[in-house]
Order: sequence, then structure tokens, then C-alpha cells
Amino acid sequence: MEKQPAILSSLACNLDVDILSAVFPLLEEDRVEALEWSFDTLFWAEQVPGWFTELLDTYGQQNRLIGHGVFFSLLSGRWSAEQQQWLQHLRELSSRFRFDHITEHFGFFSGQNFHSGAPLPTPYTPAALRLGQDRVSRIYEACRCPVGLENLAFAYSLDEVKHHGEFLEKLLEPVSGFLILDLHNLYCQLHNFSVSYEELIALYPLHRVREIHISGGSWEDSALRPTRKVRRDTHDEGVPEEVFRLLNLTLPMCPQLKYVVLEQLSAGLKTDESRARFQQDFRQMEELVQKHRAGLSARLNELFLPSHLPQPGLVVEDPKLYEQQRQLAQILETAPSFDEAQRLLQSSSLAHSDWKIEEWEPCMLETAVRLAQKWKG
Repeated sequence: MEKQPAILSSLACNLDVDILSAVFPLLEEDRVEALEWSFDTLFWAEQVPGWFTELLDTYGQQNRLIGHGVFFSLLSGRWSAEQQQWLQHLRELSSRFRFDHITEHFGFFSGQNFHSGAPLPTPYTPAALRLGQDRVSRIYEACRCPVGLENLAFAYSLDEVKHHGEFLEKLLEPVSGFLILDLHNLYCQLHNFSVSYEELIALYPLHRVREIHISGGSWEDSALRPTRKVRRDTHDEGVPEEVFRLLNLTLPMCPQLKYVVLEQLSAGLKTDESRARFQQDFRQMEELVQKHRAGLSARLNELFLPSHLPQPGLVVEDPKLYEQQRQLAQILETAPSFDEAQRLLQSSSLAHSDWKIEEWEPCMLETAVRLAQKWKG
């Protein structure tokens, strides 16, 4: 049997006509070495076509299928029926498909609808850590394979950005989990908070990086900072050259790296031109992977599995955190202006709390209002 490459050039592929139209030429050329499937985005599909199941099985049988969650809302302060259903769905899928690992996003969803909302950060407190570790343990118990978390693009302050990597590592401790390092998310923070790559990358546990994401995004004007745009992780454009530069710098720094995944949402793949750009982005990513994979071929392979099976007891909840999240979501979704959002926050329970709203960058609060109201709409 041919030895599996040290790093696999991978694609995020879902049951979506625009994504599939962009992906199929690369599949036909046998270039896609692994497949990432956002397994919880098929809530609308009554039945998954047999050919798509066969595609997933083909990669699963080679240990090259990875599952990516979107809607679990890891750090919600209250346990919901939707989260319980999500875990049950994952348990069923894990018995049906052979996932090499399962991942989820950091943060909580602002929206009340389970399948809409903007993923937002929560304070890095001991209470939030206990809650998140409980959720990560439940994900592992459901899938029984390595579990990872993805760094978040959005942040309210530079202090939050600087402590993100450390908090992610602590969240993963109970399951000896790994990190998805999303380089476009990192790019958003580098730009939005004027911090250097060298300073920020040193704050991440790179020995835990098993997967890297690259994608594109968009620029948004800010009325509060008219001379400088805000970078958004919208996944609706091609990969910026700067993100490829970050990939080239980061690849040799991650000794446990196994997957490099190109992502793009269907909204950005509607035209022949955008699909051709996607395919070119994949080939450019592939070239960088091939350039660096030889240097990692002799590595020790970390399994990212706990030494013993976690046995989650009673669900950990935090009523105070949930109430603050509820208030924040309501303010962001309904405030008619930035000034009103700021006024409502200052009169809420988030004021003078672990949320440190007094330190939030105004343009990031402005962005959060836009995000929340877009998803609510």
C-alpha cells in the first residue's frame, strides 16, 4: 500500500450544487487527498443522495474523511435540546461513517434559531472553561475519535486576541484534543488589531495544530474608523495572497499537521470565473503543501486521544453566563445604532464584568451589531 503523505491537500465539500460544481473537476483529476464535510449543515435534507454517501465512504475508508461542525454553539451558558440532538446526530453519523477526526467552532451563537446566528466570543473565565470542557468531552463521547476546535476570527479587543490560543488549549485538555488553525481568521485579527504575525502566532499552541484552514473574506467600511476597513471572515471570496504567505510561514511550524483545507461558501461560487479561481486557489495551496510535506514525513504522530474515556456527568450550565449572552444577543440584534448598542450594554449586566465591555474596540462592536442583525434577518 502506498504510504500516506505527511500532509494532505484537502477540500471542504458539502451537498451544495455550487460547491460541488467547483469541486468536481479537482476530484476528477484525483487531486483532493482528503475531504472535510460539515455534517450538521444537512438539517434541511430529507435524504442524502447515494452518490454523495459513496463519496464520503470512499474517503472514510482511506482514513481521509474529517467532520466539521458548525452549529453546536460550544460555549452557550444553557444546555439546549438542540445541542442534545446535535450530539445524537453526531453519534449516529460516527457509527455510519469513518471520521478521522471531528471539529467544532469556538464561541456561542447569538441567534435564537439553532441554524442561524453569528458565532461570538465569550469571556475567558474559569466558569466558561469548565462549561467548554464539559461540551468538548461530550463531543468526544459521541464520536470516539480525535476532537478539535477552530480559532475564531471575531474578537472585541486586542487582549482577547492575545489570550485566545491559550484558552483554546485549556478547553482541549480533557480529551487531549487538537487545534484547527484557520489562517484567514488569524489574518482578520492581524489586520483588525494591528498586531504582527510573529507576535500572534507565538501565542498559539502550534504543537496541537492538526488541521489548517484557508479561505477568503471581505472588507467592511466602518463609520467609526473611516480610514481603515474591518476584515470579515465571510468565506465568499478567493484566498488573499497574504493568506497564502501566512500558510507558507506556518506550515513548517506545525509538527503534527495532517490536513490543509480550502474552504469557500456557495455564495462565492456562483459563476464560472469564481469556480475557476477556487480551483486555482486549491492548486496554489497544493503546491505549498507539497513543498513542505517532506520536512514533516519523519515526525512522531500524535494521536490526540485521551488516556481514558471521559464520563460526562450532569451537564454543566452557567445561568449567569447564559443571561449575559441572552442580553448581548438581544442588544446586538435590535439596537438601531452603534450609540444605542453602547448605551444598552452599559446599562446591562455585562457592564463592569468579565466581559470587559469597557475595553471593546468601537469598530468591532459596530461589526458585531451588523453581524447579528444580518443573521437575524
